[in-house]
Amino acid sequence: MIRRQKVRETSGSAVHPSELKLLNADVVRCFRCPRLVSYREEIGRVRRRAYKGQEYWSRPVPGFGDPAARLLIIGLAPGAHGANRTGRMFTGDRSGDFLYRALYETGYANQPTSASREDGLCLTDAYITAPVRCVPPGNKPSRQEILNCRSYLAREIEILQNVRAVVALGRIGFDAYLSLLQDLGLISSRARFPFAHAATFETHPGGPAVITSYHPSQQNTSTGKLTLDMLRTVFLLARELIEARAAVKPGAAAVETGK
Repeated sequence: MIRRQKVRETSGSAVHPSELKLLNADVVRCFRCPRLVSYREEIGRVRRRAYKGQEYWSRPVPGFGDPAARLLIIGLAPGAHGANRTGRMFTGDRSGDFLYRALYETGYANQPTSASREDGLCLTDAYITAPVRCVPPGNKPSRQEILNCRSYLAREIEILQNVRAVVALGRIGFDAYLSLLQDLGLISSRARFPFAHAATFETHPGGPAVITSYHPSQQNTSTGKLTLDMLRTVFLLARELIEARAAVKPGAAAVETGK
């Protein structure tokens, strides 16, 4: 196991946890996508045999983590019997087990497992979100469904003012983030940023470093496309980039992170 590192104790930027609470309340009440509403509720009615006695969340899943986070993690969407069941990002399935183990071993989580909203898990210096808040059939949201959900991600990024690094778990999360930057006029083209595991980018001056990773889906982890060591390396790299930026004095040149 990699030794857990000490994380930052203070931050100079404003933090607005009350705004996050209001945003998350709006997320949970969302009915923008009829196909996803129908699917999430149907899964909660039918349920997997192993969870027959449990009540499913079956609503949009809000972001989760430290409001003062310097690391923003962007996934894809809730898992059918994971976050759609438990109501918390990457909680209650194998993808979550894999992700939180890596976060624990790199100092971002206080425990290596995530079973329910009441299990005591806390993140320090990290916040997890997704471009789609409802479970999509086949884990494949439509373009319109991603667009319908975009305002929630945009508001989150605006509220989380301490973010210095973004880890995109999978191509869809990466594309969603780049699309927001393009809408804001911060980048001219997404083609300049090809997706590859552990690639790092400076998307625009003054923006957070961006690191791409394969998604910790069961398919990727069971086939060895993504290993625990590979994912740990991504989060250790994120910490290095964050600390390098913190060491740069105001007015100094930006840290070079692009590959």
